[in-house]
Amino acid sequence: MPQTRKKTASNRKHPARTAVKPAAASAKSSIAKPASTKPAHAKPAKPKRAAPKASLQALVVDALEDMKALEIKVLDVRGLTDIADIMIIASGTSDRHVRSVAQRVVEKTKAAGFRPHGIEGQQDSDWVLIDLHDMIVHVMLPRVREFYGLERLWDMGKPKRAAARA
Repeated sequence: MPQTRKKTASNRKHPARTAVKPAAASAKSSIAKPASTKPAHAKPAKPKRAAPKASLQALVVDALEDMKALEIKVLDVRGLTDIADIMIIASGTSDRHVRSVAQRVVEKTKAAGFRPHGIEGQQDSDWVLIDLHDMIVHVMLPRVREFYGLERLWDMGKPKRAAARA
């Protein structure tokens, strides 16, 4: 019986080892690059500055106003909770209006470079919550807003905060 040799990694020809190496690159081109077309006395171009990012709060309020949201209220909840620094509450006239207002807020914030952490309630659209990390936006129907009373729960002006800390 003739013995057959098994092919192993050591006796197989490796494509990288057998590949023909390209000839050394020909001598670099002796053609000189064209001289700069700018005059020697020209000032160097200044780097373009990025436009300053609009305040997220102003951006959200503008988006709400553009979509004709009702009763926009901005609440500063720093010191009251760790989940956010600002809550913005607004109302819509119908479930379709609430959904479209919330969608516009998401579009405007994404266009400005702020990505929402989460969006809740778009299916029913009675109450849509948009989590923008340090800011939470609530867009609600008036009856839902009245029922839950978030303003009463979170609105602690300076006098109330001073009394609560004492």
